[in-house]
Amino acid sequence: DRLPTPIFTPATKATSGHDENITRERAAQIVGADAVADLERLSIELYRRGHDRCAEVGIILADTKFEFGRDATGGIVLGDEVMTPDSSRFWPADEWVPGRPQPSFDKQFVRDWLDQRGWDHSPPGPELPAEVVAGTRDRYNEAHARITGATPATDSRNPQPR
Repeated sequence: DRLPTPIFTPATKATSGHDENITRERAAQIVGADAVADLERLSIELYRRGHDRCAEVGIILADTKFEFGRDATGGIVLGDEVMTPDSSRFWPADEWVPGRPQPSFDKQFVRDWLDQRGWDHSPPGPELPAEVVAGTRDRYNEAHARITGATPATDSRNPQPR
């Protein structure tokens, strides 16, 4: 179900695996209470801008993550990717049904494929078949085209295993 307002969930890099959610108090111990307040304000502002743009084109920005750091002067800077299908969940608004898994324009397609095959998340992951790679690319391109209004440049060659 939709939350009434955006929420700020601080996290930090774990020593291995996924990012680790932490409390506001723990975040304040790491970066200071003033910085946490600034990070929350910036995160909510950025999310709202992305949410509003997505809503204009029929997409729900369900969630996203931002990665921040500090520059040489100590100022907060936004780094890494921002609101991509790798860092966000994009759902087609016209297909949204509360309480159910949602169709998406993000990496959930790959996660679902891996889960259906029982992958236990230990490396190395299974090789993705070309149709899963193509399906993922198509979803990412659809999100890009709908959000930006531009067709992304694509590489038409067949994906190569790595």
